[in-house]
Amino acid sequence: MTRPVLLAVVCSTRPHRIGRAIGDWFVAVAQESGPFEVRLVDLAELALPFMDEPKHPRQHHYSHDHTRQWSRTIAGADAVVWVQPEYNFAMAAAQKNALDYLSLEWSLLPTGFVSYGGISGGLRGMEHAKQPLAAVRSVFANPNVTVPHAGGMVDDGVFTPSESVTRSVAPMLADLHALHEQLGALRREKLAPLGY
Repeated sequence: MTRPVLLAVVCSTRPHRIGRAIGDWFVAVAQESGPFEVRLVDLAELALPFMDEPKHPRQHHYSHDHTRQWSRTIAGADAVVWVQPEYNFAMAAAQKNALDYLSLEWSLLPTGFVSYGGISGGLRGMEHAKQPLAAVRSVFANPNVTVPHAGGMVDDGVFTPSESVTRSVAPMLADLHALHEQLGALRREKLAPLGY
């Protein structure tokens, strides 16, 4: 039996970011201990242009191949975890751009966060991200993973978290899986018009 697919989306695109190291760590931990097949999506590698679709995403009439591919990627997911920093108390611009490309594809998608930053662990950025995600009917896991003082946990491109950060992964994965079990069939029904 195939496992449901969880996307880990690395949101920071700036050079010398620590987000990719955190994303790689999360994928390894989640793949080993969770019920999902985990795939990493790096927004820096995806390189979506600033929103360039002429029609509203609710219409699903995409003009560009990069949008159609992004649509297929998200529609094929059973859950998503945003690996996100906090920029000025908010989500990163690349994350908001990636979100705004689509509409129906986010609907009823179990959604978690690995937020990171300074003393707050990126919590304000996570709460900011929840507003537009709620508008497209994403469904949030609780609890999530918060990484305070994340910069001090990355050395030579490798993220080595505290024990409490590592322990916080399993409860989020369990809630994401429970949400998938409850909503998966309904989500697939809603996505049927996309034809994927």
